[in-house]
Amino acid sequence: MKLKIAKMFCGLPRYVVVIIFAVVSLTPLIWVWSSALKTHMEIFINPFAPPSKLHIDNLTKAWNVGRFSKYTLNSVIITVPTAAGVIFLSSLAGYAFGKLQFYGRDILFYVSLFGLTLPFQAVMIPLYYLMLDIGIISTYPAVILPAIGFGLPFGTFMMRAFFKSIPTEVMDAARVDGCSDLQIFLKIMLPLALPAISTLAVLQSLWTWNELLIPLLFLQREELHPLTLGLMFFQGRYTQDYGLIFAGATIMSLPIVGFYLLLHRHFIKGITAGTIK
Repeated sequence: MKLKIAKMFCGLPRYVVVIIFAVVSLTPLIWVWSSALKTHMEIFINPFAPPSKLHIDNLTKAWNVGRFSKYTLNSVIITVPTAAGVIFLSSLAGYAFGKLQFYGRDILFYVSLFGLTLPFQAVMIPLYYLMLDIGIISTYPAVILPAIGFGLPFGTFMMRAFFKSIPTEVMDAARVDGCSDLQIFLKIMLPLALPAISTLAVLQSLWTWNELLIPLLFLQREELHPLTLGLMFFQGRYTQDYGLIFAGATIMSLPIVGFYLLLHRHFIKGITAGTIK
């Protein structure tokens, strides 16, 4: 009994740290969501108090009048292909760099990591003229293709680390059974890499969903704007009604939070898998 009590008190500081971190992380989110259900005057009179009455009108007005329904659809159209492209290409590259033997493998891998050190601001002007020359400015591919390119270095690094943690004996057994490298990748490696893929899907979706600068440069037509641009211009248009602004921020945050909650178990496994193995 004394041993159990001692263990409980030894683990208490960790729980305190986790609780403090959770409160600090969740408080701004809960404040934004609650403010979206308050009137403009309520926010100014007592900004940190819970809403006295739930004003759903803010959300419906932001969704319909503020065109957040269209902005949300645009964000989905941009985020889904970007995340899918990064996952697919990173999985192929990570498998090749982690498990296949070919000349210059390590050199090519380290060259690909230079993308992690390259800020978008350093290439945005030549990239803009490139998009202009090939005629895809103000189209969805103008945002999707650069986002995939900037997501590949991290995705490749992450997937390579996971594939390297898988024992080589698994591949050898599959080759004995007559599987080709492509079959090993599709039927064995990808199912085993599901936690890492889920982690990459959450991270890449989060980064693409919150991206502002790339859409701001390459999407000049308002009907193509994602939520980040919609919220930015929405703030200027409805500066006097902060309830609507908080409603727009709530609409923007809910899908990505729901997506994380859907994949959070796989996300945690993917974060810890390489360390455990």
